[in-house]
Amino acid sequence: MSTVGKALSLLELFSIDAPEIGLTELSRLSGFDKATTRRLLMALGEHGFVEQDVDSRMYRLGPGLTRLARLREERLPFLQTSLPVIRELAEETAETVHLSEASNGSLRTVYVEHPPRANRVNVNVGEELPLHSTASGIAFLAAARSAHLEAALARALPAFTSHTVTDPETLRTSVEEARDRGWSRSEQGYEEGVFSVGAAILGADGFAIGTLAIAAPLVRCPEEIVAGRGQAVATAAGAITERLNGGRVEITGRKRPAGRGRRT
Repeated sequence: MSTVGKALSLLELFSIDAPEIGLTELSRLSGFDKATTRRLLMALGEHGFVEQDVDSRMYRLGPGLTRLARLREERLPFLQTSLPVIRELAEETAETVHLSEASNGSLRTVYVEHPPRANRVNVNVGEELPLHSTASGIAFLAAARSAHLEAALARALPAFTSHTVTDPETLRTSVEEARDRGWSRSEQGYEEGVFSVGAAILGADGFAIGTLAIAAPLVRCPEEIVAGRGQAVATAAGAITERLNGGRVEITGRKRPAGRGRRT
């Protein structure tokens, strides 16, 4: 791994659950020795990508990342454009709605709108979503370039629950069905007791640049509401796509218009 790659991998260790991490823990998590870890942190700190608390000596992400994020959002206003649609969908469904952005064939959550209810699905900003076991991931693969799909099918498909799809051909079928209907579904594929539907947000070329998903406790998702919820997330993702691209865009490779979903 290059020096740049090592430094960036340290940044990936921070999360909502671990916003501050000490040197020893960063060294352990990264697998780098302390001297290397300290040297990388010093280089990141010089550019404002990390900062160290004076009292606790813990490290956290720095303002340099915020500056870059603002520059990127100004150039490609993905989150800003999506927010009104996300909030409307969250109000309509009273369930968790989350937005993910694609990068190098993976998905990371960039925004979450949680409902004001105790029994809800919690999703963390910055979380990487497995492509084979989440509605977001399946929706992404359904609208991704073929190389991304084949790469995902060739990788090991770890089981997160007893319901996770771990067979490549079964996953391929789920992806094809999601592509045809225009939205995906996942029942307890990533977390027990969670049901989700998702749809891809497209770039001008018809390939996925992100996804939108609704996640809810399984007990609140009887089969008779699934198709309607799937169509709702597909409509919302389509609205974001149109706002980003200035008009309607269809998934590249879709064989037929979206229709009503069936249980998979």
